Amino acid sequence: MLVTAAGTVVAQGIIKSLRYANSARKNRVRYRIVTADMSAQAAGLYRGDLGILVPSASSKDYLDSISAACRKEGVSAVFVGSDEELSVLAASATRIEKETGAAVMTNSRDVIATGRDKWRTFEFLKKNGLPCAESALPERRRSFVREFGLPVVVKPREGHGSLQLFIANSSEEVDRAIKSIEGGGGRPVLQQYLKEEDEEFTSGVMSDRNGRVISSISMRRILKGGQTYKAFVGDFPEVRQSAERVAVAMGSRGPLNVQARVSGEEPKIFEINPRFSASCPIRAVAGINEPDVLFRNWVLGEEIRTRGYKSIASFRYWSEVYVTQSTFDKTLREGRTSRKDSFIPDYF
Repeated sequence: MLVTAAGTVVAQGIIKSLRYANSARKNRVRYRIVTADMSAQAAGLYRGDLGILVPSASSKDYLDSISAACRKEGVSAVFVGSDEELSVLAASATRIEKETGAAVMTNSRDVIATGRDKWRTFEFLKKNGLPCAESALPERRRSFVREFGLPVVVKPREGHGSLQLFIANSSEEVDRAIKSIEGGGGRPVLQQYLKEEDEEFTSGVMSDRNGRVISSISMRRILKGGQTYKAFVGDFPEVRQSAERVAVAMGSRGPLNVQARVSGEEPKIFEINPRFSASCPIRAVAGINEPDVLFRNWVLGEEIRTRGYKSIASFRYWSEVYVTQSTFDKTLREGRTSRKDSFIPDYF
C-alpha cells in the first residue's frame, strides 16, 4: 500500500486502520505500508514500513514520483491522504494503474469536483431532494439573512477543517467574513446555521466500482479545531441511510464522508468529503475498517456487504513520534526512512 500526505490526519487515520487490520488474527490480508510526503517533518512518514519523500502535488514531477514508487515497491493500491492530491491522482488514476498495476482508491473527478465545492454540493443536494443546510452566494447575502436570520456560517467553497470558517452574528460580520475569504484568494459561500451543535454527525460510505454501497457507519461527534475530538459510534439509522442515499445519488465509487446536523427529526447535510475520513480508525475499531474493506473489494474482488458494528465512544488525545537527529538528517539527505527508525513511548 502507498499512503500519500503522511503528515495529515487523514493519512494517519488510513495508516492506523491498515495497521489495525494487520493486527486482526482472522484477516487474511497483510499490508506492507509505504508512506509518502513532501516533508521530512511528517510524523506518518516514519510510521510506515518504508517512508519516502516526494514532490508536492503541484510539481510537474509529482505523478512520475508516485508511479516510480509504486513500481519499485510493488504497490497494489494508492490511498490519498490530502485534499490537494485528490483531483491530481483521480485525473491520473487510469495512467497510474496502467503503468504500475496499482489501483488509486479515489472517487471519480466529477464526484470529487462536486464534493470539494460546497456550492456545487448544495446545488446537487437540492436537485436530488436531499435535506440540506440552505446556502447562498455572496451576492444574495442580504436576502439570505432576511430569510434565515442570524447567525450565518460563512466559509470558503473549497476548503476543509475549520480554516477560514466564520460564524457571523451581524450583517457587518458577514461582509467582513466575505472580504477575508476573498482576500485570501477564496470563494465564499453562506450557509444556514444549524443550532443543534451537539447533534453533528459524520458518516462514512464505501461503494464498489458499480456504485453499490458495501459499508456505511455513522457517529455523533464533538469538534475541536475542525476535527473530530470525541466520537460516539452508534446505529443512527436515519443519519446513516441519508448518507447512503447521497452516495447512490452522486454515483460514488470508493470512499465518501457525509457531514450532517439533526434539525428537528431530520438530518440536514452541510458537507460532503469525497475521500477517506480522519476518523476512519475509530470506525475500524467499531467494526468497519474502511481502507481494508475497500481494498479487499476493489483489488481482491471480494464480495462485501457489511452492516453491523459496535456502539463505542472515542476520546482523542495528542501523541508523539520520535526520531534521532541523525535519522531526520538522513531522511532529508536520502529521501527514505522506515518505521524501525522511529519510536513511540508507551507513556499514556
